[in-house]
Amino acid sequence: MRRWLRSIAEEELVLGYAFIKRVVLSVVAGIVVGVAAAAFLLLLEKSIVAANTLGRYRVLLLPLGLLASVLIVRKLAPEAAGHGTEKVIEAVHQRAGRISLPTVPVKLVATIITIATGGSAGKEGPCAQIGAGLTSAMAGLLRLNEVDRKKLVVCGISAGFSAIFGTPVSGAIFGLEVLYIGQIYYDVMLPAFISGIVAFQTAVHLGVHYADQSLAVFPALASSSIIWVALSGVFFGLVALIHIEIVTVTEKYLKSIPARPEVKAFGSGLVLLILSLFFGTRYLGLGTGFIEAAVSGEPVPGGAFLVKSLFTGITLASGGTGGILTPTFFVGAGAGSFFATLFALDLPLFSSIGFVAVLSGAANTPIAATIMAIELFGGGIASFAAIACIISFAISGHRSIYPSQILARPKSPVFRFSDEDVTVENHRKKINLSITIIPELLSGLRDCWDREVLFPRDEERGPGEENLPPQDGE
Repeated sequence: MRRWLRSIAEEELVLGYAFIKRVVLSVVAGIVVGVAAAAFLLLLEKSIVAANTLGRYRVLLLPLGLLASVLIVRKLAPEAAGHGTEKVIEAVHQRAGRISLPTVPVKLVATIITIATGGSAGKEGPCAQIGAGLTSAMAGLLRLNEVDRKKLVVCGISAGFSAIFGTPVSGAIFGLEVLYIGQIYYDVMLPAFISGIVAFQTAVHLGVHYADQSLAVFPALASSSIIWVALSGVFFGLVALIHIEIVTVTEKYLKSIPARPEVKAFGSGLVLLILSLFFGTRYLGLGTGFIEAAVSGEPVPGGAFLVKSLFTGITLASGGTGGILTPTFFVGAGAGSFFATLFALDLPLFSSIGFVAVLSGAANTPIAATIMAIELFGGGIASFAAIACIISFAISGHRSIYPSQILARPKSPVFRFSDEDVTVENHRKKINLSITIIPELLSGLRDCWDREVLFPRDEERGPGEENLPPQDGE
């Protein structure tokens, strides 16, 4: 009895120490990241307002903005290039979460320049990289080992997402879910939640305001509703796939052009200006006005989601700095509005479902996307969002807007990956149809053929059938 009590006491003491340690570190991380995220959001807002004072001439700043972003990043912190979340995932998997601290201010300034001058990029990537960079620096000051460093950096990612979108629960889950496809960092769940909630509350206290998009009325969860939502999930999965491919192909094409990065950045800015003459300026910048209009039920252009993917691909591939999730929300909301218009369905509902379902398929985060729908649009959307997000996740395949994601588990047992811990960017998949129903069907048909069940021979015809006239094909 004494030995049993002693073992329990030792286990609880160790767990208690680990719990207190994680809580303290995650609270500090949440405060630090919350302050940095609030500063970034407030500066970005003021910069956009300042740029808008130029009126219609604001778009002329775009080539200069992309050029300035490329020069700042190349000279001061090359790690800050691209959309920040991808670099953070890469750092967690390949460098145990080590991120250079100078990346933080460079990323902040370059992103503000890109978005304020009209670049089609998001605001979440910088906050993820800022959060990860600050927590990585904290881990270095505290001399944490590699395991604890990675956990603290994951807390920084979760805190950054929570503060940027005002969704503490889904932000925390996103930071855990985005690292792997088919696996979640469960041992970091508690500190990630604490960091996310603390960062969100810190940003609110510092003056950051988040829009309320709650939907007041939802249709009943009837059989017809489920069918339409399931079909929309298939559509949103295909949209996510197209979004990924447009961004990826655009990046590969621009990289293949033999020109200096500064020339490509300025030239891409001019291309975006020319495209905006044909499609309009709604595709430049964050595009939050378009998103709000779509989820509010206002009619929006049908092919807007495809155009936004192209604008985003050009912006990021040419050297613009920023995130990719906000453009993905634009794509999702636009695709949802298009789907609802096509079949005369509820515009606000399907725009809101598309908002999160395309995120689920493009980032491979169905759980975080479903919870985000609840946090943004209310609990009544939960069942609809879950169905669409899961189907979209399955349909989009083994692709991602984050090529450094690790493929921990295939989306179907039919697929086999060539290596363990292979990334989305480098994976080679094998298809094994032997574990599907197809071999059983073929075997059953072959057996019926051998036993002549389907096509009996003449001598096996019933009485009187021998005198019947031959049928077609006999």
